[in-house]
Amino acid sequence: MGKDNTISEEDFVKFKKIFANLPEKIRSEDIILVLDKKPYTWNSVFFEVNNKTSLGIKMLKKLKEIGII
Repeated sequence: MGKDNTISEEDFVKFKKIFANLPEKIRSEDIILVLDKKPYTWNSVFFEVNNKTSLGIKMLKKLKEIGII
């Protein structure tokens, strides 16, 4: 996998599809990502990604880099 740092609309759609298929318990309890020594659950990542914040973009890039999306 290359280190492509671009985020496309397709990446947003892929993330949202993965999120939609997760059970609610996993969304709220499981840590999916740690950035700058801060843990984030699926719900917190979804909030940032869905609102296309700079943190959300950074999260999406990291998820793409590690192969989750």
